[in-house]
Amino acid sequence: MSLPSLHIGGLTAKVPIIQGGMAVRISMAKLAAAVANEGGIGLIAASGIKPPELIENIQAARKMSDGIIGINVMVAVREFANLVQAAIKEGIDLIVAGAGFSRDAFKWCAEAKAPFVPIISEERGAKMAERLGASAVILEGKEAGGHLGTGKRGLESTWDVLPRIIGAVSVPVIAAGGILVGKDIAKALDMGASGVQIGSRFAVSDESNAAIEWKQACVDAKPEDVVLVESPVGMPARALSNEFAKRIEDMNSEKVKTRCVRCLKECKKNYCIIDALEKARQGDLKNGLIFCGERIGEIKEILPVKEIFKRLIKEYELAENPVITYG
Repeated sequence: MSLPSLHIGGLTAKVPIIQGGMAVRISMAKLAAAVANEGGIGLIAASGIKPPELIENIQAARKMSDGIIGINVMVAVREFANLVQAAIKEGIDLIVAGAGFSRDAFKWCAEAKAPFVPIISEERGAKMAERLGASAVILEGKEAGGHLGTGKRGLESTWDVLPRIIGAVSVPVIAAGGILVGKDIAKALDMGASGVQIGSRFAVSDESNAAIEWKQACVDAKPEDVVLVESPVGMPARALSNEFAKRIEDMNSEKVKTRCVRCLKECKKNYCIIDALEKARQGDLKNGLIFCGERIGEIKEILPVKEIFKRLIKEYELAENPVITYG
């Protein structure tokens, strides 16, 4: 059985896979375009950058692909409105938003006829998103990397919450968090999801914009190296244990020293999340933070996006029809 297509608003992706929008500058034009070229939906990470850089990346992605290109942006960042408006003016295909809820964004996207897809972690958020006009919702469970939902909602498994979200709304539901191999895609679709979002596997790809040191740290990671840290956003976040993550965990330490770039609307100011993520992305693993999914320890190779899709599709087909054999 081949993978079905994914319909969001007026868009149709040949493959029901959305690439996670990983900030800061992990998923940019090259990665988004590579995913779009394979029939999935490629996302440019808008959080932590300014509108001119976002516009530059949207235009670059368009030159590399005629597939579906969207952006992912945190509602919590100060530049949220400017980034969304800039993307809309560039004719972006869809907008994914997490780490907060913006009623204005629903209105802006409706006026521009651009599908708006919020990231949610429980039924209440999903129902509200549908009422406000969401074209789909992304259900992100505890297995995801980066910022998670607050309280108990952010600590429930994708597989536990997914059936409840599917039963609560009529718009397409995209499963995210812990989706790593084709068997996971088959499981999500069999449960009623319309598609999946995959982050970590694409973060550790040739086209990912992370430094080789960042990617190698992920490849070398063991399951026990994945930890939860407190984010200045006010949410728990899943990251790879390193010296910087340990400093955050040390409750007896003073504020972690980072350069404040005034990126968030509201911030605990215990450290600068954008600065920490960007330092790691550039390869400074001592003073930076690596966001990663719960299953990062299962990724053992840095692969090109084309090969990742090839393997995901083969694994999906084998999961759906175990009698298939490949030479």
